[in-house]
Amino acid sequence: MIIAKQYRCVHSATCHCTKGHISEEVLFLMVQHLNWNPNVIATLSCVCKWFDDLAKRLLWKEFCRGRAPKMMSDLQSSGSHSVDGSWRALGKLLIYCSGSSKGGLFNDVQIPGHFVHRTRFSRTSGRSFLPPQCRTDDILYVSDPCEHLDQGEDGDLGFFRGIFKSFSISKVRKLLIKKGTPFHPTEVCPYCKAKLWSMLQAKMIPQSASCRLGAYEDSIEYYVCLNGHMLGVCTLLPLSDSEGATEFQ
Repeated sequence: MIIAKQYRCVHSATCHCTKGHISEEVLFLMVQHLNWNPNVIATLSCVCKWFDDLAKRLLWKEFCRGRAPKMMSDLQSSGSHSVDGSWRALGKLLIYCSGSSKGGLFNDVQIPGHFVHRTRFSRTSGRSFLPPQCRTDDILYVSDPCEHLDQGEDGDLGFFRGIFKSFSISKVRKLLIKKGTPFHPTEVCPYCKAKLWSMLQAKMIPQSASCRLGAYEDSIEYYVCLNGHMLGVCTLLPLSDSEGATEFQ
């Protein structure tokens, strides 16, 4: 069921829909009892601006903490109570494979975006996607590839996504700016709508990324947005070949 968002109501003191309205505390406990179900949170966000604001400020935050507690603790360990790009964007990144539209970020690759039941994000894997000069200070969490097999001439494709910790002060961001890497002219981040840098265009994709993914080295492409969300695609090696891949450092 698709529910259209309603932004007329802001739940002011004179708003009629506040009569008999449950409190934030009760709503919090209700969604907590439902184990921070993202479908419930998304539906509540569509009711009106008050519900949408509550979801962005609190409910998506608790969803992220429940889905990936260790990663969230690390992302907030610098003392910040928020994350780059909003909790809602991060919640979507945790459970949504962006896919690709024809003529979009990944040229002629056309695979619809879709929700995934559960994805593992790894800080150790993230190191393989960082240029060597950025690995000492930068922290990146990257997902296992979401496999889309037998895609004709494109072969077996893997879509992956990730999130930087404190991207605004990261060495990767500074290096992208120093290189004068342009933003993508038309496409934006599917999670937060921010502008995107191409790591391939910046020549900042290390060899270790292909080994980590089990992919052909010349098939990997990924982007990073201004809020530190990462999304990419690769052509996966046949299982027998990827099992014998050697990790580059």
